[in-house]
Amino acid sequence: MSTEEPQLSTSVIVIGTGGSGLRAAIELAEAGVDVLAVGKRPKMDAHTSLAAGGINAALGTMDVSDSWQQHAADTIKESYLLADPHTVDVVTRGAAQGIEDLERYGMNFARESDGRISQRFFGAHMYRRTAFAGDYTGLEIQRALIRRADELGVEIIDSVYITRILVRDNAVFGAYGFDLTDGTRYLIRADAVILAAGGHTRIWRRTSSRRDENTGDSFRLAVEAGGRIRDPELVQFHPSGIIEPESAAGTLVSEAARGEGGILTNALGERFMARYDPQRMELSTRDRVALAAYTEIKEGRGTANGGVWLDVSHLPRETIMTRLPRVYQAMLELQMLDITRAPIEIAPTAHYSMGGVWVRADDHTTGVDGLYAVGEAASGLHGANRLGGNSLIELLVYGRIVGRAAAAYSAGLDVQKRSPEAVAEARGEIDTLLGADGPENVRALQRGIRDIMTEYAGVVRDETGLRRGLAELDAIEERMRDIGIHPDIAGYQDLAHAFDLKSAALAARATMEAALERRETRGCHNRSDHPDLDPAFQVNLVWSPSGIVREPIAPIAPEVAELMQEVSTEGKLVE
Repeated sequence: MSTEEPQLSTSVIVIGTGGSGLRAAIELAEAGVDVLAVGKRPKMDAHTSLAAGGINAALGTMDVSDSWQQHAADTIKESYLLADPHTVDVVTRGAAQGIEDLERYGMNFARESDGRISQRFFGAHMYRRTAFAGDYTGLEIQRALIRRADELGVEIIDSVYITRILVRDNAVFGAYGFDLTDGTRYLIRADAVILAAGGHTRIWRRTSSRRDENTGDSFRLAVEAGGRIRDPELVQFHPSGIIEPESAAGTLVSEAARGEGGILTNALGERFMARYDPQRMELSTRDRVALAAYTEIKEGRGTANGGVWLDVSHLPRETIMTRLPRVYQAMLELQMLDITRAPIEIAPTAHYSMGGVWVRADDHTTGVDGLYAVGEAASGLHGANRLGGNSLIELLVYGRIVGRAAAAYSAGLDVQKRSPEAVAEARGEIDTLLGADGPENVRALQRGIRDIMTEYAGVVRDETGLRRGLAELDAIEERMRDIGIHPDIAGYQDLAHAFDLKSAALAARATMEAALERRETRGCHNRSDHPDLDPAFQVNLVWSPSGIVREPIAPIAPEVAELMQEVSTEGKLVE
């Protein structure tokens, strides 16, 4: 391992180089503030690039009656009343500006013949408000943000793993980490830290997150710095993740496959959605389809591999090739499966962390001075069910706000308090792990956590299973004391995996403890032993290692509340 420890200084460090992190960095750079963005994945391969569906804003290009108030009403209703109304207000009011920003960065949206941005229905939206760029919307957003960051000269180091946020007296003064290739340590001093390191869905066995991303890093970094986690139990499961190959298990089959007329069948050949939503069938809500598929599998009507079938082979080949090109290509590459001829074997997969680091709605401060969280790392917008297309606009709106807030915080500091002890502790944490030569394999323990979460904290939970899962997690945490770390000529991925494991264990505990506390069924959270919605739990659950606090939700503004109504879903795919 390199004995060097470069010491870098900047006004603001952004941890994460996906959409939310880059948008914050751009705001800082445009204001002339020194900013450094670091990430553990190549910036062009950030998770944002996988988002396909679109990005929401009440532009009124297709439906002039649309408004930010209606967008807010739709969002709060679909959250099962757990979204923070002020957060929703901020995002929906600021959404149009977010789209304008992307246009300014040169993003190519799909447009109507007269030049208007095209917008389509996407889920339970009253009006057409989802802008898009084919089925590559997230990738196009990421490209536009990288292009703008490059124009501004934003320094991006996308091979550094941040292991700790440095704090003294509840105020940040930087971050510590190491290079994934040669192990070089980095001490980065900064006035403010923006945490944009994603969610925690990789801690399930089947997940739409790829290897080594969304492992709960944001949870661990925030909690160790003094932050808290809001609603970690609220995780959205996507109905259609592939089962094989194992290395790609959980990779999404776009819901456009159902939207275009795909049908779902069990191992008996039955269109099972008739049992769960006979009116909407395959066009039902994401949480309902996921629950239906889970139930079919659990009750023995699934395939031998523990899945169900999604079939589009009855559709015209031209429809598949023009409307589902990514699905067609992906299945050929991953399984040598021609979906124009054969069905796809799928199962529910962990997809999105709707909870996250506790933040204030105004500026996404965390309660730790100078520490901000943004994107999937944060919480407040989605509640118990995420409205399709809202996550991308959230990162644009709050990326801008957080960038400005961090700039103002940095400018207002008279002095930056530092702590040699905090630096020594971060340095010692890596030293200890590099000296670990125990018999336990990090990857095996990570698989153990994913097995626990899949078995006991998946689509359906109950008290017995959650308590068993926590007991098994206790055993894994005990085994973590005896891990062995062995960096090699290929790099320091083994050390990174050890930190991923620490993050996964914390995120798993937070999720199961909060799921145990939420004794009701609401949106994505299904408790078989508490099958009904309980008004007493129309609260946010805020988790820390010392326990869980129930946080009341602010009242909804009358101008928004009066617009909360059932949205017609006829002919539309519902999110």
